[in-house]
Amino acid sequence: MVKQYMGKSFDSLQHRSLQGRISSHSAEIGMMGLGYVGLTEAIEFAKSGFRVTGFDIEIERIQRIQAKRSYLLDVSDEELGHVVEAGKLRATEDFSLLKEMDVVLIAVPTPLSKTKAPDLSYIINAVEAIRPHLREGQLIILESTTYPGTTTEVVLPALEVAGLRAGSDFYLCFSPERINPGDKEHSPSRIPRIVGGITPGCANVAAELYRWVSPKVIIVSSPQAAEMVKLLENTFRAVNIGLVNEMALMCRSLGVDVWEIIDAAATKPFGFMPFYPGPGLGGHCIPIDPLYLSWKARVHGFEPRFIDLATQVNNVMPRFVVSVLVEALNQRERSLKGSTILLLGASYKRDVNDSRESPAIEIISELWKRGAMVSYHDPYVSTLEVEGRTFYSQPLDDRAIKAADCVLVVTDHSCIDYSRVIELAAAVIDTRNATRTIKHHREKVIKL
Repeated sequence: MVKQYMGKSFDSLQHRSLQGRISSHSAEIGMMGLGYVGLTEAIEFAKSGFRVTGFDIEIERIQRIQAKRSYLLDVSDEELGHVVEAGKLRATEDFSLLKEMDVVLIAVPTPLSKTKAPDLSYIINAVEAIRPHLREGQLIILESTTYPGTTTEVVLPALEVAGLRAGSDFYLCFSPERINPGDKEHSPSRIPRIVGGITPGCANVAAELYRWVSPKVIIVSSPQAAEMVKLLENTFRAVNIGLVNEMALMCRSLGVDVWEIIDAAATKPFGFMPFYPGPGLGGHCIPIDPLYLSWKARVHGFEPRFIDLATQVNNVMPRFVVSVLVEALNQRERSLKGSTILLLGASYKRDVNDSRESPAIEIISELWKRGAMVSYHDPYVSTLEVEGRTFYSQPLDDRAIKAADCVLVVTDHSCIDYSRVIELAAAVIDTRNATRTIKHHREKVIKL
């Protein structure tokens, strides 16, 4: 249950004052964390007329924003430059400026620890940076994906150490980010927002803010409910991806093309939603968020069996890809040790420059340990760290393709000419069905 405060309520004039500043776009917005979520949202608020200050500890990000040079593929230099030149967006490492903000949004990473437990250090550090500058009437919104209870059990008491009370002195809410990198169809301005506040008043003022950058705002009963919404969304995807990955393993043993099966099933206009197999999960959300939920469930004595099973299936996919590669080499009387393997794609998904949790990392690690000569090409990821070793993206020229004993498609970037790759390569393992429209030299292609 959300903790409710029965003391003084917000002074009506103060309440109306913040809502009035939001309505008139005179409210100052602070964005803590300028990654793909933070910068994207900062630009959306700036484009809608608010003055936004981005806070980050990475100096390079701050310098690039000041220079109007974007580091996100979904944000052009022109788009960034327009709001910077208009004086609507600035970036800084000076956290003392938080005291000038009417609204502070927290969009920092929430990774897993080495033991697969939630790592809230970024959130805690952000809250500790806010606390000395917290003042009456401020709106604080946590957007980082996390387990149910984080807002009330971690953020709330940490902020109240300053002497102010949420629900009576300042506003506190949770609203999950819903940005999908590389998705041109569902831009942030087209996606509804979820808001859960410590009190109804907190939720209402946050909803007033998000209405300027979202077509619809849904208020749920509590921060815990809003936190759970995000985890359900991503766990739904992880579990269904686990199902189709298992289906891919099954179809392979039966000699059936899983891609054909999924595409045919997708023609049903009801009761089916297509998900697709791949070399493993990647990114900041799908591999991590279900584990946040399962960790919290176990704290409360509940065993999340579906989540665990899906995680097991998804986690086995990188090594399964390696086994397919070994089989393909054996058919050509080659061993994996000493073979030259060229990976296409190191980012976790198509047409993005984010390699966090990418299955390419585990695949490269496994191949390297087993004696293969590994290289990769990715137009969006120039370097890749694999167990302390730095790999560099190589040019995708004719020589590199011909020199490889096998080309492994890990990420299906749309800018790659797969027809040329198939024509020049000795063999191609396609884990993403990127070669589906290519008719020539199909005997070279092995699909997942």
